[in-house]
Amino acid sequence: MAASLVDRDGVPRDADHVPTPHSPDPEVVWAQLEELIRGVLVHAPKGALSVCGVGCGGPMERGGETVSPLNIEGWRRFPLRARVTDLVGVPTAVDNDAKALALGEGWRGAAIGCDNFIAMVVSTGVGGGIVLDGRLLDGRLGNAGHIGHVIVEPDGRECSCGSFGCLEAEASGTAIAAMTGRPAAEATPEVIERTGTLVGRAVASVANLLDLNLAVVAGSVALGFGEPFFGAARVEIARRARMAFSVGTRIEPAGLGPLGPLVGAGAVGWRLVDDGAIFGRAR
Repeated sequence: MAASLVDRDGVPRDADHVPTPHSPDPEVVWAQLEELIRGVLVHAPKGALSVCGVGCGGPMERGGETVSPLNIEGWRRFPLRARVTDLVGVPTAVDNDAKALALGEGWRGAAIGCDNFIAMVVSTGVGGGIVLDGRLLDGRLGNAGHIGHVIVEPDGRECSCGSFGCLEAEASGTAIAAMTGRPAAEATPEVIERTGTLVGRAVASVANLLDLNLAVVAGSVALGFGEPFFGAARVEIARRARMAFSVGTRIEPAGLGPLGPLVGAGAVGWRLVDDGAIFGRAR
């Protein structure tokens, strides 16, 4: 979990982070987050805080009224937006963390000037946020973009969502550790290549479906694996994205690096002030 102040130019400062507690007790997780937020708020000049934005793993109810992140076992229908609002005392917006990343990358990162792209996180889990025609897709309940649950191995491993062969079940850090008995940071070249291939397979499917031609990818697994991961993904995209409009789809490292989630959360908040503006344009 991470927190910072983010100014109107999308620059985070006074950032801090802590490990997410592995506890079935929702209040244990909340207490750690509350302490983190309070520690950052002491750096805000009096009266300077305008709005709060939060990016959180999903699924969630629209607006983040309750959240049920698959990788935080203690939070099931946890009332995150109300809790944060009470703590910070300003209007608060909550959205999926990968959707927040999409906002951040379109605002300050590798997707500046691009109206059609997917932003992905390949880390402990796998998430995504989609921008089409310059607009962030929300979906019926705000959960659009869950590329981690695109099927990439039809007879693959059981996923935490209950399905089988999801990208998250095959290519996330959690999945890699379960399959190999070692953390993703110690993955062999073969595992790195397979992970990139599966991510490329999912990106190609999305490109064919939605007529977008760029994927920007963040997260400890993707960025930690580096060029071998991205190279394998590019090969697979070239094999699978064969429609006239999807040929040439690119996959690139996210431009904001480890600051991406914080810039994205800031963008989620600033959209409240700017009446839904994205990348300096009205929705």
